[in-house]
Amino acid sequence: MSKPPTDPRARMGALAFGLAGVLFAIYEAAAPRVDQTTLEGAESWTSAGWSVAHLAAIVGLILFPLGYGALRGHLEGTRNEKTAFIAATIGYIGSALTISYYGAEVYGLKAIGERAVENGDATMTEVGEAFRYDPTAMGVFLIGLVLIAVAAVLAAVAVWRSGTLHKWSAVPLAVLLATMLPQYFLPHSGRIAWGAMVTVAALWLAAEMWRASAKAPERELQNA
Repeated sequence: MSKPPTDPRARMGALAFGLAGVLFAIYEAAAPRVDQTTLEGAESWTSAGWSVAHLAAIVGLILFPLGYGALRGHLEGTRNEKTAFIAATIGYIGSALTISYYGAEVYGLKAIGERAVENGDATMTEVGEAFRYDPTAMGVFLIGLVLIAVAAVLAAVAVWRSGTLHKWSAVPLAVLLATMLPQYFLPHSGRIAWGAMVTVAALWLAAEMWRASAKAPERELQNA
């Protein structure tokens, strides 16, 4: 009996989830966390750590829905393909909305911070706080985070029913991405711990996707 061909889509998903998890750990660890209403806070916006952290988050947010798309490909022809497809679609939208906010934090705050440091004027941080907490900006950001959570839960449902992946392998990641909003209010050490847990959860799912790349989903069973 010949060995079933390796599913490259599952392996692509494994790489996407694994890298996204690592990037989220970098995001939480690299960003300086100081009082951002002070001149020191303005200076932190100009630091390499601030840029690296937020760019890592942006790339991570791109990779998660790519992983869901790879999951859909792996489940093609099964009753769970549609669930994974919806997860990927919602995930793309949620990530796009959230990234728009992160982009402002990377580029906008850096420019404000540079001017504040140059002038020695800490009051310029008020401009940054104004656009960060603008109702439109916050509304887009919150909708994006909600959609990210919904996508992760749907992906976990598809994984649970897949028959090729460990049932629980996507649950921790779904729980953690659903708590992305409240983790912003944690102290720096708590945020680093959250990022580390995202990494572990994403790597577990990545390992399951890699392992499943050598197993074809049982389409007859899934369609029963």
